Parts: sequence; C-alpha cells; structure tokens
Amino acid sequence: MAFEIFQSEKSGKYYFRLKATNGQVILASEAYENKDGATNGVRSVIQNTAGGDDKFDRREAKDGSSYFVLKAGNGQIIGKSEMYASKQGMENGIKSVISNANGAGVTDLT
Repeated sequence: MAFEIFQSEKSGKYYFRLKATNGQVILASEAYENKDGATNGVRSVIQNTAGGDDKFDRREAKDGSSYFVLKAGNGQIIGKSEMYASKQGMENGIKSVISNANGAGVTDLT
C-alpha cells in the first residue's frame, strides 16, 4: 500500500489517495489548498486509524452501494472510500486501511 500526493491540473488543489497493492484507490482525500495540507492529511489518516475503526463512518449511497468516510477527532472528513457492492466489502476496506496505513510509503506526484 502507498499514499500518493498529487495536484489537480484543473483546480490546482492538492489531494492524497491511499492505494492498495493492486493499484485500487481505497481512500481518497478532500481538496487541500497546498501540498502541506495534503501531507498533514496523510499524517491524520495514520493517527486516526491507530485506535481501530471508531473514526470510520459507514454510509450507504442512493444506489445501495456501501462506502465509508474517515473522520478526524474534530469530526472533519479526512477521506472517503470507493463504492463497494456489499457491506462486507466495505468492512474489508476499513480493515485494510487500519492495518496498512501506518506502514504505507508516500509518493509525491507533484
């Protein structure tokens, strides 16, 4: 697993994403005004997953797909998952973020 920090060509804003070893994005950030914000977001993911899954908010999309958001201690959303066809798939995604975020490398694509 690896975090990637990148800048949108369209908006100029910065983002991070956490990719599984198969290249699939399992957590994507909100927009940040600068690269430092995205870097701090990566640190926040690591910090907020260290205690288990209590910072994950499980949700259901209008089409019935399951997804999760990771929230910081202040309730602000740090990142959002992909859509999963099942609740079990979503739970597996949460487990993957928890077990792998701390040891994931960071690649700066800017």
